[in-house]
Amino acid sequence: MTKVILRKGREDSLMRFHPWVFSGSVAQVVGNPAEGDIVGVYASDGSFLASGHWQVGSIAVRVLSFSSNALSAGFWEEMISKALEVRRSAGLVDSSVTNCFRLVHGEGDGLPGLIIDWYDGVCVMQAHSVGMFRARKQICDALQAVFGDSLKAVYDKSSGTAPFKAGLDLVDGYLYRREDFSDDQQEVLENGHRFLVNWTEGQKTGFFLDQRENRALVERYSKGRNVLNLFCYTGGFSVYALGGGAIHADSVDSSAKAMSMVEKNVAINGFDPSLHEGTCGDAIAFLKDVPQDKYDLMIVDPPAFAKHRGAVSNALRAYQRLNAAAISKVAPGGLVFTFSCSQVVDKEQFALAVFSAAAQTRRRVRILDRLNQPADHAVNIYHPEGEYLKGLLLYVE
Repeated sequence: MTKVILRKGREDSLMRFHPWVFSGSVAQVVGNPAEGDIVGVYASDGSFLASGHWQVGSIAVRVLSFSSNALSAGFWEEMISKALEVRRSAGLVDSSVTNCFRLVHGEGDGLPGLIIDWYDGVCVMQAHSVGMFRARKQICDALQAVFGDSLKAVYDKSSGTAPFKAGLDLVDGYLYRREDFSDDQQEVLENGHRFLVNWTEGQKTGFFLDQRENRALVERYSKGRNVLNLFCYTGGFSVYALGGGAIHADSVDSSAKAMSMVEKNVAINGFDPSLHEGTCGDAIAFLKDVPQDKYDLMIVDPPAFAKHRGAVSNALRAYQRLNAAAISKVAPGGLVFTFSCSQVVDKEQFALAVFSAAAQTRRRVRILDRLNQPADHAVNIYHPEGEYLKGLLLYVE
């Protein structure tokens, strides 16, 4: 195994179990590892610290184990079994009302660079590192061992997430498919609501599972309200709002495919089509033209405005403008559910941007709740960067 030797004094973060080794901490590499190889990480005094995937970039090693003998033949099966047990303890496994959840959440499950979402027997996998991409067949074998006949398919959707490297066959496709299963789309249950998920054509793995608990909160507050769901994707918040007794729900998204799925999701849940209207267009432009006080509940859930730290300042200004528009337009006594999924924007920065937006409107605004990601998107306590989803529930006078 290649040895990665750290500079003196740079072992502290690994001693605190942080799963990343930054390139600036590396003093010497003994060997010639290819990207994605398993390497050992050692302190300057020669003591073993961790092992993980070698990669080129600011993060040199993504740690898989802090034990020198942990990467055994059964490693993947053991880690996936542990991840499944966490979801079982959260009440998501064998639930009569929910059969879709995140099975593996990267660093939160000790598998940095790997995402696996479970859709009633279909596992959709995304590798965010070369190491995880190269291990995808081993991971597929482990999923088959853990789930047995209940596993319908394993679909690799890493072409948009794995780093582009010469020699990687970044083509999405099935790693496993049971003989009696041939669909690229499936109906799933989430808190008793029905949703169509298309993992081949949809964004991410097909559905935004991280908003499950926040959607349930929207349902709780929606009775008797006119609802606007901006950046709606396939209409999760809209379905929950109608389920909660909303008078009417409007959904807006720039994707025609997403809007088609919204209409289907509203229909399969049995709602009167006159209670919902979908608009394919720019959500920010739509909000600008919204009549004053038309909506008394708004969901503002944009895509990530910042993908890297250099974009944070521009992202915060964008969050401020968007939230100022929403707060200024919502009816008196109305609610605004506002979110950021930008990992590099922390919850304090986001809250400050929303505060600035509220001050700009000169309306009285209360924070009723602070919102985050659910239990299946677990955060490793030694890796706070994994807490990426943050939101606020605002009451606007």
